[in-house]
Amino acid sequence: MAATSSSYKPVTHVLFDMDGLLLDTERLYTVSFQEICDRYGKLYTWEVKCSVMGKKALDACKIIADSLELPLSPEELLSESRKIQENIFPSAALMPGAEKLVTHLHLQKVPIAVATSSAGVTFELKTSRHKDFFRLFSHVVTGDDPEVKSGKPQPDSFLVCASRFDPAPKPEQCLVFEDALNGVAAGVAAGMQVVMVPDERMDRALTHNATLVLRSLEDFQPELFGLPAYGTQS
Repeated sequence: MAATSSSYKPVTHVLFDMDGLLLDTERLYTVSFQEICDRYGKLYTWEVKCSVMGKKALDACKIIADSLELPLSPEELLSESRKIQENIFPSAALMPGAEKLVTHLHLQKVPIAVATSSAGVTFELKTSRHKDFFRLFSHVVTGDDPEVKSGKPQPDSFLVCASRFDPAPKPEQCLVFEDALNGVAAGVAAGMQVVMVPDERMDRALTHNATLVLRSLEDFQPELFGLPAYGTQS
């Protein structure tokens, strides 16, 4: 944990990232980019992956292409990666604890939404097997939403997402769930508390900005943030 329980403040609304947090898609991103890197004798390293997690697709591709000195423009890398991802994204599974937590909050009438850096077209691919699950959310804000001017680590995605609840909560009334450093930075910049569920390979020294760090969504205790505990009658 990154803080003591006394430092947690009650919230009324919950915002979720998607990739690597609700859906096991980060592994699929690695598969697609490594397949392209293999063509040029390059390795898609954890360090590069960690730097782009949570970013919009084109921004991520620019960093990858530059960092690994690939002979591709960011646009070309994005196009090549999407050809691969079209075939593998529909296989994405839910992360452990995601269905239990989201279903619980929905049944308890806690307003919940998704703020993802994924573009609309890739969101549809990734969620194709989980339509009923994603219907539990009030709304979804994607990375290509016209109101999201800047991607994570800027706060736009979470601020826009919060503004679409009716009535809209104040930022301090929102709790963000994230797996990526860029996403945590975005949540903090938005003035929200952030629960981080990082990849097991991530250096825990880098997670200090999160309000709470967990191994899995299965370990989350809603009552820490004034939300109904599991087992509460709705």
